[in-house]
Amino acid sequence: MGAFTRPQSLADQAAHRIRLRIVRGEFELGEALSETSLAAELGVSKTPVREALLRLRTEGLVDIQPQRGTFVFQVGAEEAHVLSEFRDVLEAAALRTAMRRKAPCLAAALTTIAADMNAAIAGGDAGRYRECDDAFHRCIIDHGQNPYLAAAYDKIAFRVQALRNRLSRDATLNARSFEEHQQLIRLIGQGHTAKALVALRKHIARTPEDYAERLTPAGQV
Repeated sequence: MGAFTRPQSLADQAAHRIRLRIVRGEFELGEALSETSLAAELGVSKTPVREALLRLRTEGLVDIQPQRGTFVFQVGAEEAHVLSEFRDVLEAAALRTAMRRKAPCLAAALTTIAADMNAAIAGGDAGRYRECDDAFHRCIIDHGQNPYLAAAYDKIAFRVQALRNRLSRDATLNARSFEEHQQLIRLIGQGHTAKALVALRKHIARTPEDYAERLTPAGQV
């Protein structure tokens, strides 16, 4: 017999579906979320929806304000920079370790993902491109083979995805992003750890800059 897998509860399913909608940009940043409307859309009672929203709050995807309601998270320019700095620490550490252990394996895995990214750009599929972008950076974390780094990354992964997805609506940004990914792969494949780290950090640092320029709500800094 195979290993027993606990079936997903209604709250699990609701959290998954609401999370996807937030990450994909179907809900706008700061948008109010109605438990009643969500329950009707998902075909469940308000109880699992309420539990799902509590889980999403721990992931940083929603803001629950007493007496006011629940809202999709918002990120000002300053917080976007802080989030970027944390990503820098985690991904740089994972990249350094992965290159020390087996840089060619990492380069090969990233090359495969980059091929899918290229196909997504050629087909004008922004949704597919952002999925590949997420897989690219997750691949770096995974090749670091450090469960503590991975756990820390998981705590910010959905917020990072949500911001990345909104930026990926811009085809110009996607083209530039793809070139930066290709450069990083070349440096990793050549074993240039120091240069690869510089390239990765520059790439990560662009996200809050692009966010501030294109997405920061008026009045937020």
